[in-house]
Formats: sequence, structure tokens, C-alpha cells
Amino acid sequence: MGYSYKDAGVNIQAGNEVVERIKPAVARTLRPEVLGGLGGFGGLFKLDLEKYPDPVLVSGTDGVGTKLRLAFQMNKHDSIGQDAVAMCVNDILVQGAEPLFFLDYLAVGKVEPGRVAEVVGGVAKGCEMAGCSLIGGETAEMPGFYAEDEYDIAGFSVGVVNRNQLIDGSKIQAGDVLIGLASTGLHSNGFSLARKIFEAYSLEKVFPELGEALGETLLRPTRIYVKSILPLLAGGEILGMAHITGGGLTDNIPRVLPPGLGVQINTSTWEHPPIFTLMQRLGDVAWPEMYRTFNMGVGFVIIVHPEEADKICQQLVELGENCFVMGSVVSGEGVAY
Repeated sequence: MGYSYKDAGVNIQAGNEVVERIKPAVARTLRPEVLGGLGGFGGLFKLDLEKYPDPVLVSGTDGVGTKLRLAFQMNKHDSIGQDAVAMCVNDILVQGAEPLFFLDYLAVGKVEPGRVAEVVGGVAKGCEMAGCSLIGGETAEMPGFYAEDEYDIAGFSVGVVNRNQLIDGSKIQAGDVLIGLASTGLHSNGFSLARKIFEAYSLEKVFPELGEALGETLLRPTRIYVKSILPLLAGGEILGMAHITGGGLTDNIPRVLPPGLGVQINTSTWEHPPIFTLMQRLGDVAWPEMYRTFNMGVGFVIIVHPEEADKICQQLVELGENCFVMGSVVSGEGVAY
């Protein structure tokens, strides 16, 4: 009797079992605009043209990066999917877009239905937090390419904004202020450096300043800001936004500024989570390198006219955000601390 696909390491039945396991989680994400369900060759979504009569589609794609290594080491896979969603939906939110749907791509060495369902369950949770639908995805079993207990996950989101409500930073001027929204920790950036700093320490070690196991702090999922930001957009007060990801505050904020403008940041205006000061101390990392690698406790930044700052901050607090005025726009270029 000849070889089968299963003999080569690909278990189609296990893949089918995954689909059945994730259906309830996926169903909780579905918006009214979704047509059909799981199993089709493509996800179907009918755009609401009454709400968006002049629609511009905004898309973003990303992965989780080497944070995945911690999930493997801790055998904890239920939150990493939220990271994948957050990295995409926060990005398209910057331009004022409402995330509509998300698709994930999960590549594994071996399909373990329970573990895959955990990962995709995290994706579904992230979609619920962002108000978007998980309308499809792909689980690729790739024996001999990935180790049996390893995987990679990436995805993409599509959102929409009316053309006249696009936020491109063009109205920003000197004197406008920056409002920071607190992060939950590292989010999903800088982990190659973080892992280098902590390579001699157990993920179970409890540093006094953290008050919990190191691995728990590092693996905490990326915050999703969609439901806090979308209600603020209708008033037109928000001039620009930045998602603080790779490149930290130093590289991401200038991406939304018009030519000839920079920002002055006052780092004493917010409390830096202890994980960042711990890394700086243990790794003897220069502070400019810290601010260019990590979010330093600021996951998202919005820019408004100074007279709007108090009102916007109050609204954000009411929506559950920890926010603070952290600096201002100045003539010049780049970021000064």
C-alpha cells in the first residue's frame, strides 16, 4: 500500500476538527454585513453604503514576531491571536478607518486541534474587541518546515472611512498637543532585544518591580484601541494619530507629521511600566535606544489642538483609557525628549 498525505505529516482530519472547534468563537465576531460562513473559498462582506457613501478602504497586515517564542516556552497560546489582530486594526485606525473584517494565516509544523483552536480563539477575541468580523483564514500544516510544536501567525484587516473623514495629519501645526494612551506593556515589538536581555532568566522568575512572573508580563497581549477612538472621530477634533509599534515613539510619531514639523515629548508626564526600566537597567540600554525600540508605556498617540485636549482626555477616560498630555508639536523635525 502506497504513501498517504497523512504519512507525509499532513492530517486533513485534524484540520477539519479545528474548523468545527473554532466555529462558535468565529460566530461571535460576525457583523450583519457578513454573507455566508466558514468554509467558502473567500469571505463575503457587503459594505454599508448608507453609512459610507464615499468609501475608502484601508488595509493593514502584520504578524506577531519573536513574541511567539515566549508562547512556545510558556505553552500559552490563548492570547497571541489578539496580538495579531491588534497590530493590524490599530494601524488602520490611525487613518480614521473602522475595521470591518480580519483574516488570519496560521502555519504549523503539526496540527494539534486544541492548540490551534486556542490561537484562533485569541484571534476571535481580538476581533470582538475591535468590532470586526473574522471572515476567513488559513491553517497550513507544514511538516519538516516548522517544528511540530511551533507555528507562525499573521493576518490582515480591512477597514473603511468616508473620503472626507480620512485622517492624514495634514492639518497638524506647531502648538498642537500630543495625547498618549497607555499600553499594556511591550505589546508586540522589541522582543528580539527583550529576549536578549532576559536570556539568562527563567520566565517564571518574579522580579519585585513586576510583582508577577516575567513571562506573564512579557506575554500580556497588545491593547486594541478601536472602540475608544472611533467614538471621538465624528467631531473632527483629531488631527493625526500614531500606533506605537516597531520604531517606538521616535520613529512612529513623525510618520503622521507634515514636513517641517517635529515633536517635543515630556517623558515625566506618564508612568513608565516597570518592565521598561527593568530592561534598561539589566541590559544597560541607552535611553534613546529604549525610546526607538519600545513603546515605553504609550501604545497610541493622538494629536489635537490645545483647546481640545482636556475634552478629548475626559472622553478617553470615560471610555476606559489611561491617557495623558505628553508633548507638543514644534517647528523642526524628529522627536526631542
